This record gives sequence, C-alpha cells and structure tokens, in this order.
Amino acid sequence: MPHSSRTSELQFNLEIEKIAHRLRKETKQKRIRAALDVNLTVGGESIFEETETEMATNNRRSIKELNAPNSDQQPLCSTFTDTEDNFELKSGLIHLLPSFHGLAGEDPHKHLKEFHVVCAGMKPHGIIDEHLYLRAFSFSLKDKAKDWLYYLPSGSIETWVDMKQQYLQRFFPASRVAYLRKEIYGIRQSNGESLYEYWERFKVLVASYPHHQFTESLLIQYFHEGFSRMDRCSRRRIFD
Repeated sequence: MPHSSRTSELQFNLEIEKIAHRLRKETKQKRIRAALDVNLTVGGESIFEETETEMATNNRRSIKELNAPNSDQQPLCSTFTDTEDNFELKSGLIHLLPSFHGLAGEDPHKHLKEFHVVCAGMKPHGIIDEHLYLRAFSFSLKDKAKDWLYYLPSGSIETWVDMKQQYLQRFFPASRVAYLRKEIYGIRQSNGESLYEYWERFKVLVASYPHHQFTESLLIQYFHEGFSRMDRCSRRRIFD
C-alpha cells in the first residue's frame, strides 16, 4: 500500500475516534442529567421549586410570629433559672393587678403598695414572694411603663429589690423628690378648704413620698404652719 494511502486512512480513523469520543461524552452527560431530573423531581414538581416555596412560607410565618403578641413573654431584663419556682400566673391574678402607665400624674409608690396587696391575696401556695413579684410585675405595667421595662438591658434585673430600684429611678426621679419635699414643708391650707380636707390632702402628700426623711414632729410643724387664719383656733382643739 502506498504511503499516501496509509496516511489518509490513519487520519480518517483518528477523525472517527474523535467523533465517537464526543458522542460517548454527550450520551453520558444526557444520562447524568436525566438521572438528576428523576431524583430532583417529586410528584411532577421540582424539589428546588418546592424548597423555594417552603422558604417563602417559612419567612412569612416567621414575620407573623414576630409580630404576634405572646402573652407568656417575659421581659429579657429578668431571667429565671430552673431552680426557681416553676409556676404559671393565673388569669385571675393578672386581671386584678393594678395598672401603671408611667404618666406624670401617677404615683409609683401607690402602685407598688396596690401591687403587693393583690399579690399577697392571690399568692399560690408554696411560692416565694420575690419570684411571684418578678413574674407578675410586668403585667401591671402599661404603655410607656411597659416599653421602659422591655428596653432594659438583658439580665439587668436579678432580684425584686433591683426591679423596685430601677422602677423608682425611672418614674420617681430626683427632680420629683425635690418637688415633693418642697410641697410637704411648704403646704398651705387653700381658701375654702375645710380642716378635714386639708388634713386628708396633707396625708396623701406625705404618703406619696414614703422616704421623705422628715421626723413626725417636723411634719406636725409643717401642717400647723399651713393653717389658714380661720382654722388657727380649731387646730388647738385638735392637737392639745
């Protein structure tokens, strides 16, 4: 066989081999894709499409769960360990709790007194007072007062004493302390105010600041000095 014929035949065989190799490769790729299509499709729907749908549903559910109020949610400022009393607040107790909104005219000390009275009357058997107070106090706060509590740093409240201190620092600041002290030692009987009304107003004023640090004799003196001229004779009959 001439040399030129052998060369042409060799080139022809190489070309056939290349074509055959490409066809085998394409066939293999088609088989792989077909297998993937079978494995990734369930009930005629793509798993990827189903996953995307599930993710969208979960995202929507998460947003709804975040926005939905949780009646059992406790503020993060106070945490409870497993060793503490494990109990559930009854709806009857929650409904009887006094409400404090954090308004300027509200008395934070009076709210604490009313809160203690309700908790004492509705206390579950065997529950420590401090644990009951810490769990129930958030339910007595409303509006601005509740917002304040939930914005306290996480873990900043460990005891009921901590809670009361934080609460009074926020809603009974030093400026209000100075104002009430001035009101107590500068009290005056109003025109047309009876002696009884004046006395009741003075008692409420003193009770609004339990830690006024005035002695009893000073309080009586301030009350005397506030009498109107019309009642100066009456006061002698009361305190003689």
